[in-house]
Amino acid sequence: MASFEPSRFEVMRMHWSDVIGERLVSQHDGLHVVNTGITPSGEFHIGHLREILTGEMIVRGLRRQGGDARFCFVVDSADPLRKVYDFLDETYEAYVGVQLYRIPPPDADGRPDMAAYANGRSYADHFLEPFLDALKILGVDPELVYNHTEYLTGRYVKHIRTAIREKARVREIIERVSGRELPEDWWPFTPVDERGCQSGLKVSHVEGDLVHWVADDGRTGVCDITKGEGKLPWRLDWPAKWCNLGVTCEPFGKDHGAAGGSYETGKELCVLLGGTPPEGLTYEWISLRGEGAMSSSAGNTVGPIEALRLVPPEILRYLIASTKPNKAIEFDTGMGLVTLADAYERLLRHDLEGKLKDPELSRRQLVAIEDDLVSTRLSSVEDTDHRPSAVGVTFRHLAMLVQIRQDDEDVWAMMPHDVGERAEFDARIRRMRHWVTSSHFPEEMRIAVREAPDMERLQSLSDEDIPLHEALVKRLSNALESGDWNEATLSGCVPQASRDVEQSLRNAYRLTYELLLGVDVAPKLAPLLAAMDPARVMWLMTGRDQQAS
Repeated sequence: MASFEPSRFEVMRMHWSDVIGERLVSQHDGLHVVNTGITPSGEFHIGHLREILTGEMIVRGLRRQGGDARFCFVVDSADPLRKVYDFLDETYEAYVGVQLYRIPPPDADGRPDMAAYANGRSYADHFLEPFLDALKILGVDPELVYNHTEYLTGRYVKHIRTAIREKARVREIIERVSGRELPEDWWPFTPVDERGCQSGLKVSHVEGDLVHWVADDGRTGVCDITKGEGKLPWRLDWPAKWCNLGVTCEPFGKDHGAAGGSYETGKELCVLLGGTPPEGLTYEWISLRGEGAMSSSAGNTVGPIEALRLVPPEILRYLIASTKPNKAIEFDTGMGLVTLADAYERLLRHDLEGKLKDPELSRRQLVAIEDDLVSTRLSSVEDTDHRPSAVGVTFRHLAMLVQIRQDDEDVWAMMPHDVGERAEFDARIRRMRHWVTSSHFPEEMRIAVREAPDMERLQSLSDEDIPLHEALVKRLSNALESGDWNEATLSGCVPQASRDVEQSLRNAYRLTYELLLGVDVAPKLAPLLAAMDPARVMWLMTGRDQQAS
């Protein structure tokens, strides 16, 4: 079966998850199996989230179209350790080539933790667990399939037998489709020694279910395929998973979907193994702004848990849902995050269902609104047709508040009634405070209110600044005395003061920012003033303690 063509998404009036769901339901009305997978060889980053969230959203789309699906997540724990990564101690050199489930996890210093391994915790478990924790927060609950267990319990025996029996046919398919020539001594099976290591081993011959091997150092041995000793190479392992699980759809990265890639060979090999190849969906990478494609080995990553300490799970889900799979995502932990969050919260405040009823809408407008509607529904961590509730404060405004108000109670007291439940709001504040103090926070949003009045500046006001300062203080005092210390009233104070003394608005803002923040340019002034304690504003503006006076 052919992979979905990206161009189809652009001509149909449906969200991409509905397009795929409708396509799958039209093929057969039985239970579908949507599969994703990962090799737990190191720390995961948010780029890894695209595959599993895409798969989960396909499941939701399939269900919206009247179908049902089993959602699987294959953990490739039978894969080997490829190399000693930067985060590992050099002692891991002894484990290169060994299957991940048979390797001890690293401790805090990157050394093998033999005590943890003795208690049943493997290298694969160590790196998988934080990723699974992130998935729970995101509302993703797949059926976990550990690949090494599938081998140990004999689920792949018939596929291994077929691959070995049809060795010549397997070779022909791989060489023809991939365009690369396999070594003369190649076999469609990867043996392991008694340690679970595959490095330096070559198959010498096969007798029934016994695969004989010889090592580079002269050692010899035998693998019993019925006992899970060894595994299929990747280009056969993947289609064998499809056959084993009955996969009907699987998203995968563009490297697998390239011409001659493992999906193209997998389709033919799946048929050879007795299965039906699934529908494929190729997705683009997630890159970190200014850093390129994320790479754990290169160190330019943001982990799923770290990302969830910055933004609510709904916004990460929205990022994936609102972007067509064939479009690359540039994840920006700075101003781009603010723009994304504010755009998302604006959509939640709009009545998108009502807008769709407008008979004057063009087709393009309908498509855009439908995409927004489904994307915001998919942003919910609950599998529901209801969109998350809008919150009463924007991401941008909350970022300012937590910098000005150190007490969470003060921030809560400034919130409108529609801000939501207190527990969730406290979680938003925790994430925001973490972001503000992290290296990801954009400098242009950083606010540092003066700890005390700049008496030197106040005492050296120019002849031009003196009347302007008096007018500013008067207007702010009027707002304080009238009890109207709010954004609407305060937004007029500086413009009115500049008109009172016939000076430029620019000078009025400059002087106010200098006295409050020590800079001449800053975020919008009215929200800043409204968020500050009025007495403190007047103290910084005049040098006089308002409470004392």
